Amino acid sequence: MSLVPSLFGGRRSNVFDPFSLDAWDPFEGFFTPSALANASGATARDVAAFTNARVDWKETPEAHVFKADLPGLKKEEVKVEVEDKNILQISGERSKENEEKNDKWHRVERASGKFMRRFKLPENAKMEEVKATMENGVLTVMVPKAPEKKPEVKSIDISG
Repeated sequence: MSLVPSLFGGRRSNVFDPFSLDAWDPFEGFFTPSALANASGATARDVAAFTNARVDWKETPEAHVFKADLPGLKKEEVKVEVEDKNILQISGERSKENEEKNDKWHRVERASGKFMRRFKLPENAKMEEVKATMENGVLTVMVPKAPEKKPEVKSIDISG
């Protein structure tokens, strides 16, 4: 649950989560949807698609599991990348529907445009073994965890 309300509505950030790159953005508010739309010729809806890719992150004893809802996208339109050995980046683009000259649109609610989410993973993540699958518009990224090192205990004989 979000402790800080989001400008874009619905993004789940947690200022107390050291692994969330969404927690603090020094440029927050500098690039607003309307400012980006005016600068690039895109609409505010296009920019909102960039920021609103929904991702769940859970940690199991074996792995970090990310699930992203990407309805209507093919796996070829999505990128999963590892950056700087501990940053997981999920990005892609949803194309705008072609407009015909004779079409009369009554409502446009489905978002189009680019999206990108980045997550800083803890040291126990095995970034070289990341696997991703996509099924029914849901991207699942599995990042295995290194086994937890248990401290070595050595018994000392007591003399005397």
